[in-house]
Amino acid sequence: MIKELDVIEKQGPGQRRPDWLRVKLPSGKKFKDVSKTIRDHDLNTVCSEARCPNMGECWGAGTATFMILGDVCTRSCSFCAVKTGRPPEDLDWDEPQRVANAAKKMQLKHVVLTSVNRDERKDGGAPIFAETHKVLREEIEGVTIESLIPDFRGVWDALQIVIDTPPDVLSHNLETVPRLYRNVRPQAKYERSLELLQRCKDQDLRTKTGIMVGLGETREEVIQLMQDCVDHNVDVLTIGQYMQPTKMHHPVVEWVHPDQFAEYKEIGETLGLEHVESGPLVRSSYHAERHV
Repeated sequence: MIKELDVIEKQGPGQRRPDWLRVKLPSGKKFKDVSKTIRDHDLNTVCSEARCPNMGECWGAGTATFMILGDVCTRSCSFCAVKTGRPPEDLDWDEPQRVANAAKKMQLKHVVLTSVNRDERKDGGAPIFAETHKVLREEIEGVTIESLIPDFRGVWDALQIVIDTPPDVLSHNLETVPRLYRNVRPQAKYERSLELLQRCKDQDLRTKTGIMVGLGETREEVIQLMQDCVDHNVDVLTIGQYMQPTKMHHPVVEWVHPDQFAEYKEIGETLGLEHVESGPLVRSSYHAERHV
């Protein structure tokens, strides 16, 4: 524990971020248009809720990742900036149409969805995912969809609701190596997440997962995680640098050098992953159109 604290003190958020993590401030007409569209349709995005460093780039290019099922999560992951609490009891059945309307206004051909966890519901909110897929396909000809889903607490009937009206890419993030789950992702289970990805692959879905590095994992643990992904037939893996949203969240243990990200990409693809998107600013939905 003392060694870990030493690393945090030397490399954590108290020091200035390295040059390779600098991003431009959001600006421009397209950024403003996306922001207005999100507000006008009363929607949430993971871009703003999770304080994504790529928001300026993505919104400036006219894209965003819609966060459905509200903006209150029932879990308390130590890395995540999304607020935690008890969501409203009812599902918002108008939300799928609002997402489709916003996507049409933004002229999106590839739509990325994610959500909070809704553990208070047996179905985990899965019907809203299915309905959003359905409405998007009705409203936008030729649209492709990626959905980053929760684990539904291992209620596989809920997962099946999503699979029965499938996206083009089914994404579910492992987030970190199994040793760190207790502190980083306490209400999740590594093996359960792997099983979810395998169940989706067993029904011929294209699967994707993502992790953050810089939380205290070792190189060997990342390589083993990549092997686990290969063993469960995952198609796409994203790897990005963890950045502490507030002082109340898990500290940054290491600023991982871009050369290490390049090595992870090479190793993952050599092991058998079809595509590894690896870099300091990579997030699970970053350049998602490449992963269809």
